Amino acid sequence: MNIHEYQSKQILREFGVKVPNGNAAFSPEEAARVAKDLGTPVVVVKAQIHAGGRGKAGGVKIAHNIDEVKQFASGLLGKVLVTHQTGPEGKQVNRLLIEEGSNIEKEYYLGFVIDRKTAQIVMMGSEEGGMEIEKVAEETPEKIFKEYIDPVTGLMPFQTRRMAFRMNFKPEVMNKVTKFMDCLYKAFVAKDCSLAEINPLVVTKENDVVALDAKLNFDDSALFRHPEIEALRDESEEDPKERAAAKAALSYVNLGGDVACMVNGAGLAMATVDIIKYYGGEPANFLDVGGDSTVEKIAEAFRIMQSDDQVHSVFVNIFGGINKCDVIASGIVEAAKVVGLRVPVIARLDGTNVEAGRKILKEANVPGVYMAANMDDGAKRAVELAAAKKSELRIKA
Repeated sequence: MNIHEYQSKQILREFGVKVPNGNAAFSPEEAARVAKDLGTPVVVVKAQIHAGGRGKAGGVKIAHNIDEVKQFASGLLGKVLVTHQTGPEGKQVNRLLIEEGSNIEKEYYLGFVIDRKTAQIVMMGSEEGGMEIEKVAEETPEKIFKEYIDPVTGLMPFQTRRMAFRMNFKPEVMNKVTKFMDCLYKAFVAKDCSLAEINPLVVTKENDVVALDAKLNFDDSALFRHPEIEALRDESEEDPKERAAAKAALSYVNLGGDVACMVNGAGLAMATVDIIKYYGGEPANFLDVGGDSTVEKIAEAFRIMQSDDQVHSVFVNIFGGINKCDVIASGIVEAAKVVGLRVPVIARLDGTNVEAGRKILKEANVPGVYMAANMDDGAKRAVELAAAKKSELRIKA
């Protein structure tokens, strides 16, 4: 789960991380009131969307008076920002962060993430703050330093000092920097974060160490422990399909293509995405129905996949283990009755109760549902039918 920058800063402030003073605003008038309360000569007006690269896209403005704050707020609210992380469709700005300006001397990068290979939290730092860290990692990986944190001992003082020296902080701010790192780590652990990223972390000319930007992501599986975090969710920033899938206990990720996949097991789901690409198609999603499927759950999966005009065919690729092929087949039939099948469905069933599953589909004789002998044939036909459907829609248009 992601939250907005201003929400991340509110959380970090509770843990002793220094952030600029500021507040959220939802209208130009509210933005002007917040700026007036700040009473600073320089005010930053920042668009709040769940994507990076806002500055390059024109989503960060520097104002020197209240009139400019109001003018910038009017221009940003309702605007669609297109950044390298939003895709060409962009994201609409519905809220702003109005905060005091900072007298920046130097920018750095600091982040905590979970390294699943070592099962440890890793602290990453770099002098190349303010830049896209992915670009730094690709072009100059030697400029990114890492400290792996033992889960038993936690972040140790020698690690924060070593990181601070590697990042070339000046001696005057060393103690502040190490304290900053420790506070950020405590926030990461206490709130079950999957990412805590400060980019840039700045040292001001007054020798303050400040989180000029902040991004916190949270482990969805731990949200039951944090109702205060769950309450910060902005559903307008989330894909409606992914939101609906989460409520139905389905593992779903929208991939933007037109061949939908319904699979059991993450490994088979990834292989299905790959084979669709191999045959020249574009996967619409990653969808793992899990091992506890019911007829109703399968029908709901179809409803989600067909909820917009993105999908032109559905490839059901099931290897039954705990999941049973007859349950999947019954779900397809139920989906045809309750939801309706707007696009062709190719079903490849194998494993537990496969004969019963195939019999259910054969006897139901649902229009638009085709059986595939194996995974290769199923993927190839799904791609071909999606292309034919797309062509048909183009002709009608």
